[in-house]
Amino acid sequence: MQTIRYSKDADGIVTLTFDEPGSPVNTMSLEWQRDMQTAVERVAAETQPFEGVILASAKTTFFAGANLKLVLQLTEADAPRCYEEVQAIKRAFRRLEALGKPVVACLNGSALGGGWELALAAHHRIAIDDPRIQFGTPEVTLGLLPGASGITKTVRLLGLAAAQPYLLEGKLMRPGDAARLGLVHELAKDGDALLAQARRFIAANPQTRQPWDEKDYKIPGGGPSSPKIAQGLVVAPAMLAQRTRGLYPAPEAILACMAEGAQVDFDTALRIESRYLAKLMVGQVTKNMISAFFFDLNAIKSGASRGASVQDVPRWKATRVGVLGAGMMGSGIAHANAIRGVPCVMLDVSEDKAQRGMDAIRKLTDGAVAKGRMDATKQAMVLDLVKASANRLDLAGCDLIIEAVFENRELKARITRETEPLLQADGIFASNTSTLPITGLAANSARPENFIGLHFFSPVDRMQLVEIIKGRATSAATLARAYDYVQQIGKTPIVVNDSRGFFTSRTFGTFVYEACAMLAEGIPAPVIENAALAAGMPVGPLAVLDETSLTLSLHVTEQARTDLQAEGKAYEAPPGQAVVERMVNEFKRGGRAAGGGFYDYPAGAPKHLWPELKRVFEKPGVRYDMQELKDRLLYRQAVEAARCLQEGVLTSERDGNIGSIFGIGFPAWTGGALQFIRSEGVRRFTERADALAQRHGARFVAPELLREWQ
Repeated sequence: MQTIRYSKDADGIVTLTFDEPGSPVNTMSLEWQRDMQTAVERVAAETQPFEGVILASAKTTFFAGANLKLVLQLTEADAPRCYEEVQAIKRAFRRLEALGKPVVACLNGSALGGGWELALAAHHRIAIDDPRIQFGTPEVTLGLLPGASGITKTVRLLGLAAAQPYLLEGKLMRPGDAARLGLVHELAKDGDALLAQARRFIAANPQTRQPWDEKDYKIPGGGPSSPKIAQGLVVAPAMLAQRTRGLYPAPEAILACMAEGAQVDFDTALRIESRYLAKLMVGQVTKNMISAFFFDLNAIKSGASRGASVQDVPRWKATRVGVLGAGMMGSGIAHANAIRGVPCVMLDVSEDKAQRGMDAIRKLTDGAVAKGRMDATKQAMVLDLVKASANRLDLAGCDLIIEAVFENRELKARITRETEPLLQADGIFASNTSTLPITGLAANSARPENFIGLHFFSPVDRMQLVEIIKGRATSAATLARAYDYVQQIGKTPIVVNDSRGFFTSRTFGTFVYEACAMLAEGIPAPVIENAALAAGMPVGPLAVLDETSLTLSLHVTEQARTDLQAEGKAYEAPPGQAVVERMVNEFKRGGRAAGGGFYDYPAGAPKHLWPELKRVFEKPGVRYDMQELKDRLLYRQAVEAARCLQEGVLTSERDGNIGSIFGIGFPAWTGGALQFIRSEGVRRFTERADALAQRHGARFVAPELLREWQ
């Protein structure tokens, strides 16, 4: 065996130690699958004395799960083979747990996905009590389901209702959480105690069976036919469909497995699980989600877009950060620093405004305390790390300053000149601008090589993405340090080159302005909003434009017009801009913060579309096709993303995919804007984009890059 070490000691205890060669973690590779079957056959053939089995890991984690590279290579024709391979793994698990001898999993580290399912094959699970360790089945987040017995066993251990968060949402557990649920039976202080406790359990329990193999076994809380559970199962599919909009096959398959598997015997439930998994494994949505949320995201986490090597620029941590502006963005950025233990100075023009920013941070921490995510001691520590001030001399000693003031070039220039000299030697100055080119802003810096863009997204406490923008003069060292800082505060960085609107704002603009163009064509506003939701966007474009402010959108386009005219270039208004101009200038509706925009926001009642939209914009008898509307909203963004890649604004496809999902809400089922193009088929996408261009304008024309991809 290549991936498992087999040993038997004088006490008759067999230890299977998982140790995949050349890998930092253990995975369910094809070699491991074969080795596991061999190991179980050898265990089953053991003669006396044979007292029990310990499952252990030679890695710092217990087991990482499936080898997802193999999934990306599957086609629909591979489904029968996938089913048989999954069934073979289950047969090995089933044979191990049916030996009549105790099997103990020694969880020295995290066990996720297939690794946790391997742990569930043991009769007894002991874990090191370390809050950094995680257990669970997050497969749904990758478009898969826990099909190596995870659904069947979790339902039989927790019950249909209690199992839902861990299966349908992929909720993870710390060792203490798992112990309270009864999924981990003992906690240990370290590796030595782990093995000692395992040996004691084996000695005290010479014959052991799984709960579902006991004659009097019943599913906790009742099966699907019990009145309370049956009532919940009636509405569960509708509630799930409302959340997924039918675009994510995995949650629907998991719910079906849970309900169907709970009505049959254990081994039949395993077969049901395998069939659903095989179908998902060969599906395109699964490939898209694995590409984005495993490979692209892990590459970014490992520093693939950092630029400079660790040897050239050692990993860096900010020790004191200045934030200019105590408004919604500034206070959000200060809060993001403080909850990660980074001291911060939040500066505004008056003590009153600075304290209002402090009140906003206190409100965020109050919410965290109320939800049990933070205790009073941690809250006090967080608040102590933020100094609200109106005195810019308090910035002295900061090694990073982030300006988060209004999108006004002159204002940004002035505060750069005033505050940059207060930085430590070789400190970094960053702008939180969402649209203004960094190179132009850096012209006001005495050290443009240390000037960079850090584009946070609102609300900062909920949005994980930070778009890092390199100006023409930005040094490799500054980029590397900015990347390290974003990860230091727990955010996800993408790196782009300088241009107007960068990547996210530029692509976001195509989404909302395409919706405005539809409104100008006379298409009803509710139809536009529902088309976006049906395509998988989290919020309708008119609603999100209200949130970001119609007034700000108009200001950005006017700034672009002014800048381009100063450069002797023509400004071409995006389709739909006239709609925004009418809303702001004619109807005085600037967005939610201004009291109303495309929506009304009555006090104490849900928001609703402004009734006058029907009179002002709808055209009686206008014809539309819902699929075409969905395509226009998705294809317009994807075409723009491809243009950003062709122009060198994007530095990689992975940054485009993660940036589009985390920054502008591009549907996760697509794997991101550029993966959407590849999953549609580049030729088919190009043909469809060109067809849309013929009907709706040159903004849909596929860039030459896509023709090269073919």
